[in-house]
Amino acid sequence: MPKGMTKRRPQTRARLLEAATEVFAERGFHGTSIEDICQHAGYTRGAFYSNFGSKDELLLVLFDANSERVLDRLRAVELPEGDTDVFAAAVAAAATPPDDDRTWFLITTEFTLYAVRNPRAAAALNERDARLRTSLAELLGELYTRAGATPAVDLEDLARLVVAVVEGARAQSHLEPDALPPGRLEQQFLPTVLRALAAPRR
Repeated sequence: MPKGMTKRRPQTRARLLEAATEVFAERGFHGTSIEDICQHAGYTRGAFYSNFGSKDELLLVLFDANSERVLDRLRAVELPEGDTDVFAAAVAAAATPPDDDRTWFLITTEFTLYAVRNPRAAAALNERDARLRTSLAELLGELYTRAGATPAVDLEDLARLVVAVVEGARAQSHLEPDALPPGRLEQQFLPTVLRALAAPRR
């Protein structure tokens, strides 16, 4: 392969991912064809297939990248010292959604529905959800340690609950952004849930 093509490949891949994000959000996962992505990115189908085996594979790459962004944002949360309620402080710092939250919500919601009907897509999505959940469980464990408490439930189950609360809250916020600004429901209730599931450290 010519050196120029090797150097351009990361740029081509990045542009295809960017284009797919934009078109998926506008037209939906099912409403977007590979040709649509290529046209939006300014590339050929050959460029697409030299980077991704399918539209599903591209979406899963986007999912992995978004998961890393979420975890990086959570890991960067700085908790105050002293007697401050660390649960409330952590949720307040993490609950503000990124600027592209609505875009990502649209994409993942449709793909999740697709995965419910498609066992192969479900298996791939479950694998990635499990990795994200494990990392989130580790962060929750660190949060309880910082609070001087231990969780009264399994941390991975707690991670599932946190994800369910956040995703459910975001769905309502995107439907009624004026009545329920994104992040408000999480900040109002998640600290109470986390405290209720804490046991004093022995």
